[in-house]
Amino acid sequence: MSQLSNIIRLSFRDYSHEWRMSGCFIFALSAVLAPMMILFGLKFGIVTSMVDSLVENPTNREIRPIGSGRYSEQWIEDFRNRKDIEFIIPKTRALAATIQLKSDTATRILSSELLATAENDPLLAGMQRFPDDYYQIILSQSAAKKLKVEQGDRIDASLARQFHGKRERVHLTVNVIDIASISVTSRNVAFVNLDLLVATEQFKDGREVPDLGWDGDSGSSASRVFPSFRLYARSINDVGGIVADLEKQGVRVKANVAEIETVQSIDQNLSVIFWIIACVGAAGFAFSLGASLWANVDRKGKDLSVLRLIGFRSSVIVLFPVLQSCYTAILGWLLAVLVYLGFEQLINRFLAPRLNLDQSLCYLLTEHFFWALGLTVVTAIVAAILGGLRASGIEPSDGLRDM
Repeated sequence: MSQLSNIIRLSFRDYSHEWRMSGCFIFALSAVLAPMMILFGLKFGIVTSMVDSLVENPTNREIRPIGSGRYSEQWIEDFRNRKDIEFIIPKTRALAATIQLKSDTATRILSSELLATAENDPLLAGMQRFPDDYYQIILSQSAAKKLKVEQGDRIDASLARQFHGKRERVHLTVNVIDIASISVTSRNVAFVNLDLLVATEQFKDGREVPDLGWDGDSGSSASRVFPSFRLYARSINDVGGIVADLEKQGVRVKANVAEIETVQSIDQNLSVIFWIIACVGAAGFAFSLGASLWANVDRKGKDLSVLRLIGFRSSVIVLFPVLQSCYTAILGWLLAVLVYLGFEQLINRFLAPRLNLDQSLCYLLTEHFFWALGLTVVTAIVAAILGGLRASGIEPSDGLRDM
């Protein structure tokens, strides 16, 4: 144990004594590592920004069916239980999914589209409340402005139909529990509970809705079948697989697959380019450092042989160049991090605004810095093996000849 502590102390004293040469090694390492960190920071920042822009807009994760189909409640439930699907909810016929809204503060009656919603709806991310009965509603920004209503207001919702030769209209007082962001949709949309959407279709089809007291023909007890649905994948990486599964079932769908594949292709190509540059740079530095350590061991052959002469084992002597290589790796990494942080601020403050980017163009996560440290230390240790092999071959007699 004493030999180990002594070799650590001696290697550091020697490293600090020859500070000019040690500094050259440190600057050489940072000159290789800093550009690679900046390159990876740009690659990570650009791709992450592109992916975030896709993920933050839920329409990029939406898979829209083309045309009308027949989707049972069990089919919807089976897809809801899939891990790659974040949200799915049925839709009724477009002609039936409309309602007339009237407020006390507006003179016009607004015809609005109905969309079913529920908790965890990506289109309404951030909402604290969702409609949980017939009498609650979330309005789009456009509809709320035209009706001149705010959250908490009550409005009249009405439906009309031609039934048994007579025109009928029913009314329902609903509470505006929230108003969606303008980014959700520019259309006049009312987000409602699925029960109200189904009740609307039943009424317009001439069927009764007992819960709301709407008269009509008795409904069938058969399982409910929906003509469409609203589906969102959990991640943009899941969109392709879901589309393929739906197409296998004969369901024609539309999704932003091409745009997602473009981002993934950019990520893969940039990763290949980065790792090619990183490997070339690491190999070049490893051979350069290894050759320098070999020459350094040769230059210090007399001193190392004296250490062998006074009882230091070969396995301990090998640590001399390895430890000095680790000092270079840690200090070079630290200098490279400081250089990177400076360029990161420069790029994000001056270059990103010129490209009209709201997000950072270049940045790294904390774990990336530690990965860089680990890889740098490993590379340095591998490079030090050459010097270590040379050091292990020094005999005590080599020092005696020079005395």
